[in-house]
Amino acid sequence: MGLIHIEMFATLDLVGQAPGGPEEDPLGFPFGGWQAPLMNDVTGGQILAAYEGTDALLLGRRTYDIFAAYWPHQDGEGDEIAKLFNSIPKYVASRGRPDLSWEGSTQLGPDLAGAVREIRDRHEHVKVVGSLNLVQTLLHEKLFDRLDLWIHPIVLGVGKKVFDGGEVPTNVTLLEPPAASPNGTVYLRYGLAEGTPETGDMTASDQNG
Repeated sequence: MGLIHIEMFATLDLVGQAPGGPEEDPLGFPFGGWQAPLMNDVTGGQILAAYEGTDALLLGRRTYDIFAAYWPHQDGEGDEIAKLFNSIPKYVASRGRPDLSWEGSTQLGPDLAGAVREIRDRHEHVKVVGSLNLVQTLLHEKLFDRLDLWIHPIVLGVGKKVFDGGEVPTNVTLLEPPAASPNGTVYLRYGLAEGTPETGDMTASDQNG
């Protein structure tokens, strides 16, 4: 069985909406493209490394449309992300009828959970990029194995959040030490862990100490 990796860029208040540009989600969100001024070589290297070994993409409809309009035209020499994205299968979660002209694209059926499980059986490393609505479903169903978060040093106060109300109690485990870039962006890698969060009594611990 393969692994479902969620790759997510977020602000300090965990807004994940439209990091790449104003056109990603232009209706009612004034900060489209918030990630661009914060990009640097360290973060860029982390992102490239995170995509090593990827053999499929799993995308929501909006993210797929943005990618399909951009990446097929960027397959120049030295653009490793473009070469990767253009060469591997793309699976699209959508209730509508997306244009699947991007080579290697397939729309998932109405049983999303079942389709994701089939994809995980078919591929070793499936990456979910952006796609906040899809991510909410995967978090709720615990249909992910890895969660990579880049937390950027800004607070927006508005926008769709990575954790936005549909999650269930879940344990995760830190896979490697956090890594910070010079501007304060922190890269966190978590893996899905068994069980649900436990509780305790800090006052009892203080009394025993």
